Amino acid sequence: MSNYKISPAAKTTVTRNTSELYDRTNGNLFESIVLLTKRSNQISKELKEELSSKLEEFITHTDNLEEVYENREQIEISKFYERLPKPVALAIQELVEDKVYWRYPDVEPEQ
Repeated sequence: MSNYKISPAAKTTVTRNTSELYDRTNGNLFESIVLLTKRSNQISKELKEELSSKLEEFITHTDNLEEVYENREQIEISKFYERLPKPVALAIQELVEDKVYWRYPDVEPEQ
């Protein structure tokens, strides 16, 4: 798993030059969008699993629903993940830095 916590990806909305993106995928903008969609879904899943595993430590099994309390540490962990760059921004940053690997499943790799 990549270290998303130190990624230089934008944390806010940034206007992108589409030519910069599709030049990375042989000049096909549709392929760039599909690639970014798939990669951002992977990143989102990884982040969700990581957050869920950290929050699992705070789960208490009680029969009384009125015993819901706020745990300051749990809130801080959630806020930290909310402040991370969005998965799409992380995927774009990886594409720009040539850190994304993809292949076509129906094409045999050259040997």
